Amino acid sequence: MEMKQYIEEAEAALLHTYNRYQIVLDKGDGVNLYDMDGKRYLDFVGGIAVFALGYNNKEYNDALKNQIDKLIHTSNYYYNVPAIEAAKKLKKASGMDRVFFTNSGAEANEGAIKAARKYAFLKDGCNDHEIIALEHSFHGRTMGALAVTGNPKYREPFEPLIGHVKFGQMNDFESIASQVTEKTCAIMLEPVQGEGGLVPATEEFLKKLRALCDEKDILLIFDEVQCGMGRTGVMFAWQRYGVKPDIMTSAKALGCGVPVGAFMMTERVAQSSLTSGDHGTTYGGNPLATAAANKVLEIYERDNIVGHVQETAPYLWEKLDAILQKFDCITEHRGVGFMQGLVFDRPVGPIINKALEKGLLLINAGANIIRFVPPLVITKENIDEMVAILETCVEEEVCI
Repeated sequence: MEMKQYIEEAEAALLHTYNRYQIVLDKGDGVNLYDMDGKRYLDFVGGIAVFALGYNNKEYNDALKNQIDKLIHTSNYYYNVPAIEAAKKLKKASGMDRVFFTNSGAEANEGAIKAARKYAFLKDGCNDHEIIALEHSFHGRTMGALAVTGNPKYREPFEPLIGHVKFGQMNDFESIASQVTEKTCAIMLEPVQGEGGLVPATEEFLKKLRALCDEKDILLIFDEVQCGMGRTGVMFAWQRYGVKPDIMTSAKALGCGVPVGAFMMTERVAQSSLTSGDHGTTYGGNPLATAAANKVLEIYERDNIVGHVQETAPYLWEKLDAILQKFDCITEHRGVGFMQGLVFDRPVGPIINKALEKGLLLINAGANIIRFVPPLVITKENIDEMVAILETCVEEEVCI
């Protein structure tokens, strides 16, 4: 069957909740993807910051194949070795004390919200506690995660959501502190906003939030689903600032393609929040998913993936900065590590479409920002190729 026929069948069978690009991807190798016709695409999307190790990593593939031949699923009524090993590695990498494996980032954020509310409930027996999140944040599309997502266009069609949620501004401490009451149980944010435009939190802002939470016995929750797992040049973004959260979430690159997420917490919170029967998941932490996470964490440590990001990401910054200076239609360059964005004075859809035609995969973050979240194993040569294509696309589409 030809690619066009597959696309027609997909449109007839799948729920139309995505405006997909008109290609059918067939295989990947390294930092390249190939469609059914064999056309190569340089990938600067990484499955939306998921495929950190690149495609067709033999060691990763073999770990999954070996686990499939042993045991895929048992349920959480029983222990399994991959989950135990992955939890140990994740504790070491994250600096947290307790791990709960989920199937996605949204589910990890749901668990974090539940843990915070249970922590507060155990203190006073009330169930009217408030969470303060940030404008322009994105935490997922389930009903709880959606409630703390700071973009009305995602929330409004599905209201009423869970209540008692307020919103402050990134890097504006007073916008949060002024909303704190005796009912505030948690402050939740992404240390680097992804969908919200590649905006990093400042060290001062995070340190003030940490001090406020310590003073008021409020839990500080960091959503590191996109910005974690080495993407910013440290294993988790909070480690750049030394501001440790009480609860942290992870997913995306944790499984490098296999659906697995996690929420983690300090021992103090673990001893005073969720207990037996409070939370669960049928698939979360199954042997196949955690075999993936276990191998990913092993490769990260052995091959110093974070060190490669530290070495190579400044080159991406330098090249994108040069593009910023070259074109008047680009107004800003944001981000950190391999999580960067170029802000345009107009919608970027035509540029992304033109790049696709020329064999480069890019995505947006909002209507006017191109987001760069490539596999973490990207090289300077790959960056040069991307920049050459991108410049041509900008020149042809908007900045002649």
